[in-house]
Parts: sequence; C-alpha cells; structure tokens
Amino acid sequence: MRLVAIGRWALFFLLGVMLALGLCVALSLQRTPLLAMAADLLPADVQQAKDFVRRNDPRKRDEGVQRVLSVGQKDLNLLIGQAARVYGRGAARMQLQPGQALLLASWSLPRLGLWLNVEAELLEAPGLPVFKRLRVGHLPVPAWLANRVLRYGLERMPASPELQLPLELVEHIGFGAELMHVRYRWQEDSMARVLSSLWPAAEQQRAQAYQDHLARWVQTLPPGQPVSLATVMPAMFMLAQQRSAGLGTQAAAENRAAVLTLALYGVGESWARLMPVAQTWVRPAPLQLTLNGREDFALHFLISAALAMEGGGPFADAIGVYKELSDSRGGSGFSFNDIAADRAGTRFGLFAEQAPERLQALMSQGQPESAFMPNVADLPEFLSEREFLKRYGGLEGSAYRQMMLNIEARLDALALGN
Repeated sequence: MRLVAIGRWALFFLLGVMLALGLCVALSLQRTPLLAMAADLLPADVQQAKDFVRRNDPRKRDEGVQRVLSVGQKDLNLLIGQAARVYGRGAARMQLQPGQALLLASWSLPRLGLWLNVEAELLEAPGLPVFKRLRVGHLPVPAWLANRVLRYGLERMPASPELQLPLELVEHIGFGAELMHVRYRWQEDSMARVLSSLWPAAEQQRAQAYQDHLARWVQTLPPGQPVSLATVMPAMFMLAQQRSAGLGTQAAAENRAAVLTLALYGVGESWARLMPVAQTWVRPAPLQLTLNGREDFALHFLISAALAMEGGGPFADAIGVYKELSDSRGGSGFSFNDIAADRAGTRFGLFAEQAPERLQALMSQGQPESAFMPNVADLPEFLSEREFLKRYGGLEGSAYRQMMLNIEARLDALALGN
C-alpha cells in the first residue's frame, strides 16, 4: 500500500510539473507581436550602415589595446532591427539611458501562428549587463532567476568559435543617453578569427567543393575569352544537384554556396576573401563573366542574387538602388538597366532559396540568358542626379514608379519567373 501511495504522489507531482510547464509555455506565447517588423531598408539606411562600419573599422587602429565602440541608438536599432527581421522573422529595438537599457523583441513562430515577445530591462554591470526585469509574453521571470540562467549558460556554452569569440573580445558593455559603449580588445588574429567563426566546418567544406569544381571547369575553356553566365551556371548547379541528392545536404545550402562562389569569382575574388582557411585552396583562373554581353550586368546579377540569399529580397533591392543613386552623384550615372539586372539577380537568389530543387533541375539542364535576364537595352542609363530628378522625380516620382513597373513586368515574363 505504501508503494502504491508513493507511486500515486509521484504521478501527481509529475502531472503538476507538466501542467506548470504547459502554463509557462501558454503564458510565454502570444497571438500578436509586441513590435512591428522593421520597414524595408531604404538607400539612406544603407548609407547609414556603411558610414557606421567605416567609422568603426577595427583594422584601422592599433592592435592589442582596449578600444571603445560607441553605438548610437539609431544605428543600433537599424542593425538589430534588420538582423531580427532577416534571421528570426521578428523585430527588436532598444531604448538606451544612462546605466540601463530596455530591450523589446518579438520572434515569429509561423508553424504555431504565435509570437514570442520579450521585454527586458538591463542594468550596466562589470563585464556584461544583468537583468533588472524580464518578461516573456505574459510570464514575468524573476531577475535573480534570469541572471542565474544567463550565467549558467555562459559558463557552459559550447566551445564553438561563433559563440566563444564575442565573449573573448568584449570586456564591458555600458549604457549612456541614447548611446551604447562596447569596450573590447582587438588582436592581430582577431579579424581572421571573426571570419572563421562565421563559417562552420560544413560550410567551409561546401565552399571548397564549389571553388575546386569551378577551377577545374574554367581550365576547359579557351583562356581570355568572355563567358556568359548561361554557360557557367549548368556546371555549378549540376554539382549542386548531385551533392543535394548524394550527400543528403540541404539543396538551398548547396545553391547558396554555388551562387556565392560565382559572385566572388565575378568580382575577381575567391573564398579566401571571407575564409582564412581558403588561402590554400586552388583558385580558378580569371575569366570575364557576361550577361547580355556586358560584364557589369553579370556582376549586378550575381551580387544581388547573393545578397538576396543572405539577407532577403528587400535587402538586395536597397543595396542596388543605393548603388545607382551613388553613381548618379559622380559615378557612371543612374541606370535602369542596372536596376533590372539587380532585380533579376534578386529573383534568382530568392528562387534558389525558396524552390532549391526546382532551380537545380532547371539550371543543370542549361537555360538561355533570356530565361533569367530580360532584354534591357532600351532602358535609360548613365543619368546624372540632376537629370534623374528632372525626368523621373526621384524615388517617389510617378515616372520612376512607372519605370519600375515596366521592369517588373519584364521580369514576370521570364521563364524562371513563372
């Protein structure tokens, strides 16, 4: 009888724990987000991010000494807002005050149709900030518990470079009025370690497979002659199709490696630019890639495809428009045919991400340029800023919007656009 009673109480206890956990989950998840997702990037946002990176490039300063990175609230929210949107289908924002900060974040759980909302008050402390208050959905989490869980997680964090490196570099995070200060120490090998941490071993092996394959394929061509993207793509996507089926890897990841390899090659670079380990890899002989007979179209297409796979379509589009506006102010001028090549590349990158097996099947069979790049020879180009504003009214002008609709219609008519 005593064993039966003990078993009954154990069952009740287990059920109680399960009910408590279920209640915590129910309180944590909500039907609506705490924050609206960040708006699409504008060309001004791209310029803001570019200026921030240029001002704070750690390679321009002495090594081995303490440095302080001061991040304004506007710059910080642009960075974390877009990162949350791209990598978590969510939103994030921080409000900075002397000695403390308020973090608001929402993450989408599309399979459940719910949102994980977080509201956290952070206090400046020696080293990293600590929680003053934490709420997950409707569930308040005691600060002492949140801080204990945080310390426990940091102490037992897996020894992977992408997780350990930030903790080794950052020595203190402080808060001021609409300003965050990050004190860190930069060493001679820090940049190489940062780059290495961004590419896990599996990604490195995948990238090497495509660079080696491209190097062997290029050797079969007559040297010095321009080559259409329609000629080089079947070789790359045939490999992607084989690896996706034979190695059990994700098709989208294989497409990403193929596109990034071509994008780097198109601008005269290799994976060594992004991965220190790739310094010893075989590098393909240089070759001019073209699209519609032009090298610049191939570069616009490949770079936009890579950006779309890394950051999404709006991100790639914003970069493309920013580039054309910059050119109109003293460069080669604003070109709608460059924009068309950008948009074609963006669509290709999204296709490679969203329907990876179908794209592999199509591209490995070989497709003419007209299947993924429209004829844009008649579109205006080389417009100065003054002429662009006069003829098209800037990015908000009706003539500009009509021209963009024209470009989208041409893209819709592509074989790979349907």
